[in-house]
Amino acid sequence: MLGDLGTAGLAVGLSCATLTALLWLRVALFGAAVRTAWRGTAATLVAAALACALLETALLRHDFSVRFVAENGGRDVPLYYTLTSLWSALDGSLLLWLLVLGGYAALLARRAYPPRLHAYAMVVVSVVMMFFFALSTFAANPFRAVSPVPADGPGPNPLLQQHPAMGVHPPLLYAGYLGLVVPFAFALAAPLAGRDGARWVRLARPWALVAWAALTGGIGMGAWWSYAVLGWGGYWAWDPVENASLLPWLTATAFLHTTLVRGRIAWHGALACASFLLVLLGTFLTRSGAVTSVHAFTDSPLGPMLLGFVLLAVAVSAVLTGRRAPEPARAGRPRALSRATLVLVHGVLLVTIAAVVLIGTILPLLTAPLTGTRSSVGPAYYQRTAVPLAVVVLLVMGVTPALRVRDRSAALRRLVVPAAAGLGTVALVGLLSRPGPAALTAFGAAGFVLTGLAGDLAHRLRRPGPHRRPSPHRRPARLAGLVAHAGLALVAVGVAGSSAYGRDAERTLRVGETLRVSDVAVRLIGVDRTGGSGSMAVRARLALTASGRPARTITPGLRYQAARDAAVTVPAIGTGPLRDTYVTLLAVAEDSGTATVRLAVNPLVGLIWAGGALTAAGGLLAAATARPRTRTAGRTDRPRPAPVAVGPGAAT
Repeated sequence: MLGDLGTAGLAVGLSCATLTALLWLRVALFGAAVRTAWRGTAATLVAAALACALLETALLRHDFSVRFVAENGGRDVPLYYTLTSLWSALDGSLLLWLLVLGGYAALLARRAYPPRLHAYAMVVVSVVMMFFFALSTFAANPFRAVSPVPADGPGPNPLLQQHPAMGVHPPLLYAGYLGLVVPFAFALAAPLAGRDGARWVRLARPWALVAWAALTGGIGMGAWWSYAVLGWGGYWAWDPVENASLLPWLTATAFLHTTLVRGRIAWHGALACASFLLVLLGTFLTRSGAVTSVHAFTDSPLGPMLLGFVLLAVAVSAVLTGRRAPEPARAGRPRALSRATLVLVHGVLLVTIAAVVLIGTILPLLTAPLTGTRSSVGPAYYQRTAVPLAVVVLLVMGVTPALRVRDRSAALRRLVVPAAAGLGTVALVGLLSRPGPAALTAFGAAGFVLTGLAGDLAHRLRRPGPHRRPSPHRRPARLAGLVAHAGLALVAVGVAGSSAYGRDAERTLRVGETLRVSDVAVRLIGVDRTGGSGSMAVRARLALTASGRPARTITPGLRYQAARDAAVTVPAIGTGPLRDTYVTLLAVAEDSGTATVRLAVNPLVGLIWAGGALTAAGGLLAAATARPRTRTAGRTDRPRPAPVAVGPGAAT
């Protein structure tokens, strides 16, 4: 029953999305009333919400006649992980995808933007909704029936039941991914909307900021989940699916920076389109089985449909963004040494990093059909290419605030203290330790940036402006930039510190033996086994001592789930203000007399999580202050725009 209702809900959603796209196209071409199109958007959202609610109900009721529940549900799964099972596998995650996308569509439909720009943008969003409803209906329907009906299910992947971040990370990541559809839609709509499209960048920027902040939080949460669950002691492995989330973040960051400079319409449209196109590419990599990853779903029939849609979106974007769109009056070419120039340089560097990461991500996919073997691109490639560019981005980020003043000599004077702080950091760290050139440069760049941001903040607090009092809306907006940049500098310190100073050792211990790394030691006390035929858990009892402090007992473990034939590690992580101790149980002898243990000491890793949270907070603050003043459309109709011609001269 629930399966039939769910399938019907997907069919209704597909019909509503198709009809809504046509209704918004009618508004754009003929100036029809908005009310009917808005209702179609709301109905599409309701269909997506209904499909999610039905699948959640099937999971909670353990209705194993529904294929998705039979494959991912289980009677012994805790309630929290039963609820989050919705996005634990490909078919259910598409329903969450549709729900988030439908929410953005409904919010955009309620705004009152220039009529033709708004209508064409809604056409784009509705077409994207239509495609993903078709994908879920025909290729990844989670409501298909199962016969015979099993008595129980295996539950979700054991890795997804080890950390509460499972309930936050995917929704946050999807909110970031799908929020980028709005700038994408505005970029495609602007050339078609004529004069109505002249202000699209200003209208799209708040949406991009919200999406960027959510994507930042999602990436940070994913790194934390990887660190806390996978048991390997790291947070980023340059995995293809990890890269798929980083790519749109880089281009969206470049878009946000270049929008601060007037008159770069070609840049804006290309970057807005590239950000969402990279989201679609990441969707293809994650859901087609094209890459092998702990983050990716298994092989599925979605690959050809996703690839076809990606290619179609690329073609449409190239055609529309290549057209001549109306441009606002230019403020003149920026000086060679100015804040505007450095902002553009910042954007170029970010796009270059994105290109480097993209090449490393898709190269194995391209070489496989040509050579018959799939080449691999390891972390060394990214460390030699992307990491140095990221350090340059940090340096540019530190110089930019000083150039807010027009007097070059004053700007250079404001750089003296940050430059001295950066060089002093390099000298001090280099004398006390030898972290390596890359880490040393990162420390110096971060010191330069943080000192410059502190000086900029102090300057603003002392003197709001030489000739005028800054607008109350500008103050929090500039503060948001300081917060986000400070967060990125802290992330750089955390990455450099954990990479340069991290130490680890691995050893098979007998009861009473000790493994030591630096001033941290673990001594094996014993091994405990629990569980039955369906699952089994093994825990090692270890006495941990650090820096002469009293010993405390930790219990890293291994869990085996027979239904999934999968074993997962449960590391014991001790978090401190300056470092983490990370202990993993790798193997246990059959007689429980010995245990193979890995002990790692990870300095400064906590700065990564703090810096990521600070960066996301800066993005949210910027979004709250950058929102343009628009009225809510509500249920009333706006004045109908005059019909417009569509053709080569429509945008002129």
